[in-house]
Amino acid sequence: MANIISFLALIIAITVHEFSHAFVADRLGDPTPRSNGRLSLNPMAHADMVGTILLPLIGLFTGLPTIGWAKPVPIDPYNLSNPKRDRLLIALAGPLSNFIVAIIFALISKFLSINLIVIYIIILVNISIAIFNLIPIPPLDGSQILLSILPQETADKWEEAFSKYGLILLLAFLFLPIGGSTLVSIIMGPVVKAILNFIV
Repeated sequence: MANIISFLALIIAITVHEFSHAFVADRLGDPTPRSNGRLSLNPMAHADMVGTILLPLIGLFTGLPTIGWAKPVPIDPYNLSNPKRDRLLIALAGPLSNFIVAIIFALISKFLSINLIVIYIIILVNISIAIFNLIPIPPLDGSQILLSILPQETADKWEEAFSKYGLILLLAFLFLPIGGSTLVSIIMGPVVKAILNFIV
């Protein structure tokens, strides 16, 4: 039951995450997400075969940590008045939305004295998605955040490297075994636990 709740919470968290990217891009003057049907809270508008379906299903049936991502929201920087700053804001919008959802449910739990496992899982999943997406590996938001704060010449070199090795780095990060664990668990585990303890 906990795995099923985690799976559903993940789908909702990813949908809110991607909608937030699209919403901020739309407000900053880029109609690309809207024209591509991404300004939507329909999960199917954002679904990615691997990140939204395959990985969460693996977690559902194996008990492994429930993690995933959705299709990146398409952005046209030429529609943005300040492309470097605005791309940073758009990238930050997704993780920030998940932190906000986690805080809202923590407040609901605290002030209504509700200690349901469902609420705890929703908080945990949203924190995990936020932290996971801040990792600077494409297609995660952290890569766009990194490219937005680097000097342009350096950012161009990193973007070229990402295009060549990004998928390999991501797969290694997710699945490479290290001492009976994985790199993603080693890095994310303490951070997620600290934030979860603080919020809850």
